[in-house]
Amino acid sequence: MFGSSIGHLSLVAAIDWQNAFQTLVGIPLKILIIVASCIISWLILTSMIKRVTKKLVNKAESDRLTVARRTQHTTDLSAVLMSQRRRARAEAIASLLRSITTAFIVCIGILLVLAQLEINITPLLASAGVIGVALGFGAQSLVKDYLSGIFLILEDQYGVGDVVDLGPVVGTVEDVTLRITRLRDMSGVVWYVRNGEVLRVANRSQGWTLAIVDVPVSYDEDLDRIKQLVESVAEDMDQDPIYDSMLLDKPKFAGVESVSGEAVTIRVTAKAAPEQQVAVTRILRERLKVTFDRAGIRMPVVGGGSSSPSAPVPPSSQPGPGQPPPRTYGTGPLKP
Repeated sequence: MFGSSIGHLSLVAAIDWQNAFQTLVGIPLKILIIVASCIISWLILTSMIKRVTKKLVNKAESDRLTVARRTQHTTDLSAVLMSQRRRARAEAIASLLRSITTAFIVCIGILLVLAQLEINITPLLASAGVIGVALGFGAQSLVKDYLSGIFLILEDQYGVGDVVDLGPVVGTVEDVTLRITRLRDMSGVVWYVRNGEVLRVANRSQGWTLAIVDVPVSYDEDLDRIKQLVESVAEDMDQDPIYDSMLLDKPKFAGVESVSGEAVTIRVTAKAAPEQQVAVTRILRERLKVTFDRAGIRMPVVGGGSSSPSAPVPPSSQPGPGQPPPRTYGTGPLKP
């Protein structure tokens, strides 16, 4: 009788120790393994994303245009300049993939941990499905915004720093998220546009832009002489290193844009770097004006007649026909 009692107590003690070990060590150990597996999986996936992103960035750097303004063909120029955007696009896609990967691994880890704690996750999954359906019907605009944001990033329609026209507003993009796009217009007003409401995008910062300058001259001016003056200005700007980061090609005399009884409007075009269109237009218009004044080219006056330079330059300092203005003109350093 006494011996059987001792055996029973020893068996109970053994069972208690086994349950205690399972409770205190077994379950926490499994949870620790799950957490470690999730962390390792996250590190592996993010490392793969970083390696792919680095390859894309290196390829973009290798394709970078050494002397962009020497490219004459528009198709080649667009391809090379668009390749420079791969870095921003790759970083944006990598950030999106990291966010998705983190959310997915965290959700899987939480479900596995709850299962180890003997919590029935079937109702949770069913509730999540019901909540997802409810959100799908009740928050369609929100889902639309997020889906549109994903495709905006994947398709590289625009990025931070681009000058875009989204329909209701034209401005510089300051931030792009999955739900909204923040941009600042030319007057400094900040706009928040929902990605789901973006129906069209006109990006003025991808590839290259075209600076267009229309200059009216008197009807009786010699167009051949004007063409020579324009080409001299174009050559001078093309050789000036100040404009290396602005001009992608030599400005060209496009021809006569319009003819009236008092004036002939000529057009000059120039391929400009993204976001430099306005600056190139102003510089080109200013240099043409100075050159025409020095050459004595008359401009039509509103109300009839034509004008001549109000303060002509002394004959000793006036360049001959077809000659550009002095190379000291502008903001650049003096040239010999």
